[in-house]
Amino acid sequence: MPTYEMPLLLRIMNKPETFNALKRTATAIFDKGGIIRKIENLGSKKLPCKLSFRGRTYWEANHFLYYFDVPPLIIPDLVDEYNRDIDILRTKIYKKNSVQPIECTLHEELLPPVYRKNVIKLMEVAEMQKKKHKKLQYDREMKYYPSSNPNQVS
Repeated sequence: MPTYEMPLLLRIMNKPETFNALKRTATAIFDKGGIIRKIENLGSKKLPCKLSFRGRTYWEANHFLYYFDVPPLIIPDLVDEYNRDIDILRTKIYKKNSVQPIECTLHEELLPPVYRKNVIKLMEVAEMQKKKHKKLQYDREMKYYPSSNPNQVS
């Protein structure tokens, strides 16, 4: 199962109501066969612009961030369920990118350019291109020279 992250904006409520909204959100993931990896509370923050939702205007919200694993076919069901919840102002589910391991090449980068693998490869490519291009031959046998006398043939 791939890992997803979901930023969640909840309307400003007291602690028991906020807890119940978070519990409903987590229960929906568990009921669909998902696993919650982490829940981050990012606090209560002002929104960058006003949010009109279900006839009310909101200027601030509680921000949470969920990290969870769930089968990909379940995502539309979760989105639909969260859109129907009256306490959730905004949510979006993103697939979390896996971190690619980075190979350390510091030792190779500290070598003089002539001994680096990528420079050697570039030099080989340049040699191959030199062999492909033919040099311009100036001694072709031309019967007509535009700058000379038209009656003269060489």
